[in-house]
Amino acid sequence: MRKSKKNKNSVQELIGIQTFSKRGLKTNKGELVYFLISPTNISVLSKENIELKIWHLMQVLSAQPNIEISCIDSCERFDDNKNFMLERKKIETNSAVKLCLENDIDYLDNIQIEMSTARQFMFSIRFRKEKEEQIFNQINRVEKAIAEQGFEVKKMNKDDIKRFLAIYFGASMQGEMIPDIDGKDAFDNEKLKEVVV
Repeated sequence: MRKSKKNKNSVQELIGIQTFSKRGLKTNKGELVYFLISPTNISVLSKENIELKIWHLMQVLSAQPNIEISCIDSCERFDDNKNFMLERKKIETNSAVKLCLENDIDYLDNIQIEMSTARQFMFSIRFRKEKEEQIFNQINRVEKAIAEQGFEVKKMNKDDIKRFLAIYFGASMQGEMIPDIDGKDAFDNEKLKEVVV
């Protein structure tokens, strides 16, 4: 009896990302171009101003119906660390270690309070088979439509996208520092050239 070989997919394959493009991300379902929208603190706005913001967002979405929206925390969560420390504090017998754990828990609480309103909003537009000129014009139209409705918008560059992916997948707060190719930094290109020659 012949065993079938399991197909091993990388995370990159599972989520459909192929590579970075000059404008965004190339995926199995086209190229994604991202726009970072600065959030508005609606807790300080009147009911009328909140309704106006919603109306402006509706205007953007009706002018650009193919926009996709993502919202993520712009910071790391510390819940798992805090839960671990709370459990450890229950069983710890050394008073000095217990005090350190209490201080660490307080520190994490303070950080989380400061970052509780830190959100990032991304609008993305997908291109499948459009020509370069069409893509360029569409990107400009989308950015202009968002800005005209009073939203602070920025087309995301490669470092912004890497940071977004790193936060989304819980890898790091410094996503822009992650190399494009995993393991590439482990190879010495000069030594490889000497071996090949």
